[in-house]
Amino acid sequence: MMSFSLRAATKDDLTAILAIYNHEIEHNTANWNTQTFALDYMQNFFADLQQHGFPLVVAVEDATQHIAAYADYSFFSQNSGYIYTVEHSVFVKPEYQGHGLGKRLMHALIEHAHTQKLHMMVAAIDAENVGSIHLHQKLGFVQTGYLPQMGFKFGTWRDLVYMQLNLKIARGE
Repeated sequence: MMSFSLRAATKDDLTAILAIYNHEIEHNTANWNTQTFALDYMQNFFADLQQHGFPLVVAVEDATQHIAAYADYSFFSQNSGYIYTVEHSVFVKPEYQGHGLGKRLMHALIEHAHTQKLHMMVAAIDAENVGSIHLHQKLGFVQTGYLPQMGFKFGTWRDLVYMQLNLKIARGE
């Protein structure tokens, strides 16, 4: 049975993180980008997260030290009124799916958001990603929006589900 550890990402992890992200772009609909990115994109993304104190967490397979998954959050919007609201992402390499990494990474993000005294965490999920929707429900997220035909990928219009977690309620305030 595989075991995994979670830790903060480092610059040395960015190539592996980018490979996971680009694979998602090329093969799946959890992300609606249609063009892959170069390493400088991920380096700039990482620097921006660090500048704002936002997490980039990796799940590492203990036996091989391979990056199996990663998660992050950042501003929901650049509008200053959203300063206490973040949107998160979680991506798991296909061969590591089904090991509970998404749930573990989400718990790590939620805990980090608590330390930053954030108010709301938002998930923007492809409506056909039933597994992600169920995971978010189990974590206390509620669906607050459904936007039909918001994106276009692989020749199909994609519907978007918005879910959110009130972090103050989640921590019992």
